[in-house]
Amino acid sequence: MQPFRPEVAARLTELAPLLLDQLDAMTDRMVDVLQRTEPVYRELLADPASGMRASTRANLDRGMRALIGIATGGPGSSQRHAREVGRRRAAQGIPLEAALRAYRLGGQVIWEALLDVSRRSSGAHDTLLLEVAGSVWRTNDAECAAVAEGYREEQRRLAGVDDSARQQILDGLLEGRGGDPAFVRTASELLALPLDGRLVAVVALPEPDGSPSLDAPTSRLLKRGVRSVWGTRNGAQVGVVALGHLDGCDVTAWLQAMTSGPVGVSPVVEGAAAAGSAYRLAETAARTLPTDSARVVTIDERLPEALLSNSPEISSRLVGQSLGGLLELPGDEREVLLDTLQAFLASDGSPTRAADELYCHRNTVMHRLRRIEAVTGRKVTDPRNRLMWQLALLGTQHRRPARTSA
Repeated sequence: MQPFRPEVAARLTELAPLLLDQLDAMTDRMVDVLQRTEPVYRELLADPASGMRASTRANLDRGMRALIGIATGGPGSSQRHAREVGRRRAAQGIPLEAALRAYRLGGQVIWEALLDVSRRSSGAHDTLLLEVAGSVWRTNDAECAAVAEGYREEQRRLAGVDDSARQQILDGLLEGRGGDPAFVRTASELLALPLDGRLVAVVALPEPDGSPSLDAPTSRLLKRGVRSVWGTRNGAQVGVVALGHLDGCDVTAWLQAMTSGPVGVSPVVEGAAAAGSAYRLAETAARTLPTDSARVVTIDERLPEALLSNSPEISSRLVGQSLGGLLELPGDEREVLLDTLQAFLASDGSPTRAADELYCHRNTVMHRLRRIEAVTGRKVTDPRNRLMWQLALLGTQHRRPARTSA
């Protein structure tokens, strides 16, 4: 891009701080226009977690700084960012025409803001800016071309990776090939997934009728700016999610909003070499949940349950030794005593607080506790017995009904 004449460059440099001060107002204006005129952007902009507003702001900021860079002898426009925007919009399923209209709108917003700050600073139209207009639109045209190029590159990449190839890559990651630099490079390029950064593995067990628990996780996460790869293993949906700078808790919350079955999430790991162990931890977390639950849990939330689920023989032995004859009582009595025991343990061994949780008199709780002692042969005052009961209740997945207000 040709530099401006000295007097034009001087005027633009003078207006630069005023123009940059308008960034938030320009973002507001552009977001408003997109929401009113582009239905495909409307949904994304309505969701703060999609990052679309932040992306719009960043693109306007880069556009202004590119213009100022020409005036000060800097590098001007960077088409690398425009190509990346194009790739991202293709992956998000935004039509190319809509993406290009949005980019041209950005050029219009920058130009109109420049005219406005010039008029307010001088009280009149600035004829020097007529030379800037051509640069604004030439830069915008070049960046639109780069957006289209990036968009089509992503389309070709998506078309070239079928479900079978994607599954093979995922299987390789989960089976330990993440330690092979050549495999990781190839996988990252084919999937457009940064496998050298922070990752989490996700395992979603199917619903009782066999249907998937997560509905379109790839596209729904991508709308929030999060890239991932998904496939199936042992009848479950399995995904590897690239977090970037996100907190793992964000992804967990988003998965919770889309799940209809049990889902486990691994700890955050660094790099593809740890993907296999992350997968095993996520699968263990998922299998600690009841099959009819619609919850997303991390392995760290379910460590005691995970210990028991990974040692079924020990878990069965623990339940039998700790609860003993309680499980052999008639159904109604068994449930009452198990509820009482759980409330007592959750209340740190306080019969008074347990009675409050159970909506009964303290003496009733005491009577039930004596019955539990008689059936199990264990004293409720013994700390070791309490620990074993806690683990046994986890092993039976016994849950009291949620408390409701009277």
